[in-house]
Amino acid sequence: MKTAILTLSTLALLCTTAFAETKLTVPAKETSQIFKAAGFAKTKHGWEGSCGTGEITTYKDLNSDGLKDAVISDYSTMCYGNTGVGYHIVSQQKNGTWKLIFENMGIPTFLKTKGKDGWPDIENGGPGFCFAVYRWDGQKYDVNRYEYNGKACSLN
Repeated sequence: MKTAILTLSTLALLCTTAFAETKLTVPAKETSQIFKAAGFAKTKHGWEGSCGTGEITTYKDLNSDGLKDAVISDYSTMCYGNTGVGYHIVSQQKNGTWKLIFENMGIPTFLKTKGKDGWPDIENGGPGFCFAVYRWDGQKYDVNRYEYNGKACSLN
């Protein structure tokens, strides 16, 4: 039990560090739109989703289309098991609205390889040594391959 708590605490610290960018400045109006697009609601504790309070951990143009994108992270072992973290990717549309394009449990690492429309492949990290890499096909992110440290691997 102590080992599990220590492991989860370490993972949460690493996740926060991995997600953290230098001081994010997100305009209040956009913050509200981003969280609402991902299904979060404002409460006295912050923006809450179905798995806990979320925070915007990335706010930048991920696919080089000139529009901002955001990653919301939330933490819960009840929802996300041993990984303890989930994420929601929200993209600003040309008309200024925000749209949820992907959500998953795990720790997203944006890779240099790209799918359609310039969206980066996402290595979905967490416990283990072989991770799914998701690729955007123009409509949704789907598993494209499995990797560990940039090398192909198999779940078998």
